[in-house]
Amino acid sequence: MNTALANEYSGAPHGAPVYELTNVSKTYARNKVVALTEVTLTLCKGSFTSVIGSSGCGKSTLLKIMAGLIPPTKGRVVLQGRPVTGPRRDIGMMFQQATLFPWKTAVENIVLPIEIRDGAAAAKKALDKAHELMEIVGLKGFENVYPNELSGGMAQRTSICRMLITEPAVLLLDEPFSALDELSRDMMNMELQRICREQNATAFLVTHSIQEAVILSDDIIVMKPRPGRIAEVVPVDLPRPRTLDMMTTPKFGAIVDHIRGLLDKGEDM
Repeated sequence: MNTALANEYSGAPHGAPVYELTNVSKTYARNKVVALTEVTLTLCKGSFTSVIGSSGCGKSTLLKIMAGLIPPTKGRVVLQGRPVTGPRRDIGMMFQQATLFPWKTAVENIVLPIEIRDGAAAAKKALDKAHELMEIVGLKGFENVYPNELSGGMAQRTSICRMLITEPAVLLLDEPFSALDELSRDMMNMELQRICREQNATAFLVTHSIQEAVILSDDIIVMKPRPGRIAEVVPVDLPRPRTLDMMTTPKFGAIVDHIRGLLDKGEDM
């Protein structure tokens, strides 16, 4: 991609624009740290985008702004035509840990957002949808199991269902499988890909893993550090559905090497 266009990202060519950030900057007033500067991007329906960069490049700040958890200092953030001014029901968020309530069963944890938002009666009506989602992620039969009886991967599958139950317009993923072992992480990435394809979901992933970004993404945003800004957008021209075998191909390796080279340049980019 032409580096002259580095701070402007139009997204993978899928459906209509869903999420748009225009000239977004963030300065933390307390210590005057400039975390982000002039970030412009558009996520289209059905696209999967990853952002990668060194610590301090503003990845987490960007995700928090997109989730409505913190406001930008400057710029415009729009989801489905409406400005994002705080957390919204059409934003799905998944964190590094499953954060399931131990006193609730798996299915009760899944419908919890609806219970909080609309009450117990609405949550009860959502149980059929919750069961459908659990079947999609391979958790059929574990509906009434408590979190301490679930493996790490099963707990994260439950979290995926909880994120999808409200049918969000965009899925924001903060290294959701980083706590898992490598084998489980690979399997969950394949599961995430399948779910996103079946749901035609629009996903945005923060990760430190180049391989994870390449195997999942249509485009990878490589960030410059201090202040955080887009250095380059790397398209991933690999067929879907992706398979783990692709990680051994020369094309996959070339994309990984290119991104690693960008990250090694650091502030010189």
